[in-house]
Amino acid sequence: MNLLEQSAHILSRNGFHVVILPNIDEAGIYIRKEILRIAPKSISFGDSMTLLATGVIDELREGKFSGITFYDGFVPGNPDGGNMERRRQGLLSDLFLTGINAISLEGTLHWLDMIGNRIAPVAFGPKKVMLIAGKNKICTTPEEAEARIKTIAAPKNAARHEGFTTPCVKTGKCMDCRSPQRICNEHLILSRCYPKGRITVILIDEEAGL
Repeated sequence: MNLLEQSAHILSRNGFHVVILPNIDEAGIYIRKEILRIAPKSISFGDSMTLLATGVIDELREGKFSGITFYDGFVPGNPDGGNMERRRQGLLSDLFLTGINAISLEGTLHWLDMIGNRIAPVAFGPKKVMLIAGKNKICTTPEEAEARIKTIAAPKNAARHEGFTTPCVKTGKCMDCRSPQRICNEHLILSRCYPKGRITVILIDEEAGL
């Protein structure tokens, strides 16, 4: 049993619906098919490089899924106002899509977030949640998953935001800073999926995202 299979087995035992796919393209095909199968009336998403790489978000923005209201909280040039309101509306969308910062082989999922718009819908609200992650997100223990976030995911995410000057951008690791641009404000750890099957985890057999 390889690493992805181990992770899938334990996550399934913890109530998550898990699929293993070979690459991002196949993950995109799977998400599109699931959107058509579930037929949600509304969809929202949380920022994720892996999710964006599937092309699904671009298609939602272009209106290629008829009859679906898309709450896009990342409209360029609109950082507050409309974006923030659409993120609030996304809390009650039928389907929420995003990525994962880290996964442990004990069957836990881990996130760190700046304002909570990505993690709040994962925990509660949307009827269905679909999460996507490359095999590089898998860690042995929850402690290693948290360490991965502080030494890889958080610093690199801060660095990709234009104009961010948090200490981690320079040092490459979390400095527990007091910067107003700090992205390490809110944590989420999921140990079980309730109700069972509400959350689908898509594991990709290649490295993807930060």
